[in-house]
Amino acid sequence: MPARLMAILILFCFLPNEVYAANFDASSLSLGWGIPFAGILLSIALFPLFAPTIWHHHYGKIIFVWTLLFAVPFTITFGLDTITYIVAHAVLEEYIPFILLLLALFTVSGGILVKGNLKGTPKFNVALLAIGTVLASIMGTTGAAMLMIRPIIRANDNRKHQVHIIIFFIFLVANIGGGLTPLGDPPLFIGFLKGIDFIWTLQHMLLPVLLTSILLLVVFYFIDNYYYQSQNEILERDPTPDKGIKIYGKQNFILLIAVIITVLLSGVWQPNINISLFGTNLALQNIIRDILFLVITFISLFITPKQIRSANQFNWEPILEVAKLFIGIFITIVPVLAILRMGNEGSLSSLVSLVSDNNGSPINLMYFWLTGLLSGFLDNAPTYLVFFNLASGDAATLMGPLEKTLLAISMGSVFMGALTYIGNAPNFMVKSIASQNNIKMPSFFGYMKWSIGILIPVFIVNSIVFFIL
Repeated sequence: MPARLMAILILFCFLPNEVYAANFDASSLSLGWGIPFAGILLSIALFPLFAPTIWHHHYGKIIFVWTLLFAVPFTITFGLDTITYIVAHAVLEEYIPFILLLLALFTVSGGILVKGNLKGTPKFNVALLAIGTVLASIMGTTGAAMLMIRPIIRANDNRKHQVHIIIFFIFLVANIGGGLTPLGDPPLFIGFLKGIDFIWTLQHMLLPVLLTSILLLVVFYFIDNYYYQSQNEILERDPTPDKGIKIYGKQNFILLIAVIITVLLSGVWQPNINISLFGTNLALQNIIRDILFLVITFISLFITPKQIRSANQFNWEPILEVAKLFIGIFITIVPVLAILRMGNEGSLSSLVSLVSDNNGSPINLMYFWLTGLLSGFLDNAPTYLVFFNLASGDAATLMGPLEKTLLAISMGSVFMGALTYIGNAPNFMVKSIASQNNIKMPSFFGYMKWSIGILIPVFIVNSIVFFIL
């Protein structure tokens, strides 16, 4: 988090308590309040393309400036109490749990070293992607992505073309693979906290995840095989020659289980004790969960030999990049989400009206595409929550007569997080690690050429199979 933004948040601590009770009427917000958020998206997209050196050294400052361009006019318009409330809510209730979970998974998985190497043939790469896809629903997309990304990079470091491998890795391991359980992806965990049964998600998402994964793995195999068979694809010197696989840092697997148990307990244990901080009610179980994430992080750092992390080329830059980018995103996205929550009374009423017919019945196909497309550019967890509440907000109803609508919301938010680098946090972390390993990853829009060309046809198949037939 940029130091200046931290200073502002600390300043809020010294404001009187009555300041924090404020809220605001989102029906009066215009779409102009979304300009700073759009500015962050465009900065992420364009700076690395046209001014990569400036972006590399100053992206935190750029994000901070856009955040100020939102916060200052908003404070002048709505008052200090309102900006304090929304920033505190975004940071304390959403950003901190988000980044601490990523930090724990990033640190723990970074302490597991898969040493040795096997040749990155198309069949072996399909196997690695399939394993990562399955692991994503067990240990979360972040945990699976951080565990599997380095082995798959090493397996293919003797090949000329590697970008497509990382892109499909983002599609499958960092996104779609997390669709089977609430542990896999934040939107589904939000649903779990709102009362959606753990087994409901597994039962209803199994076929969509299976179909989508198989389609993508087949497409990947043909693309990878094409490159593999091309001339001069294999480098003369293999940076990591083939040898037997050994796993080090196995104690971190226990810590991964601890992270999973911590997440589950925060959803199951409900002591009904809340602490009010800056006008935001923080549930005791969530506070304990976040503290445990920090404890697990420090335990991993303490018990893992430095040689393991060094061999893993572990460093803090990927998580720092995500932390700096997403603090600005979480704050500037507030008015956009607030407008969406207003439904037909907000400035995006024409968009919201697309998900219901004249009788007020949900149009499941539109729920799938709108939830999905917005999840590709907004954070997918709050987007899920917006459409969850728009559909009914009642877990029993959504698991009963509106189960197709809940399926559409779940599929859209999980699957289409793969459309952009910012659709899901692991996307950026994988990109950062790949770039550190000298893989020239495409720009924001360059990545979207791949995602639109490959994912959109697959999602059309999903639409036909699950919401039209």
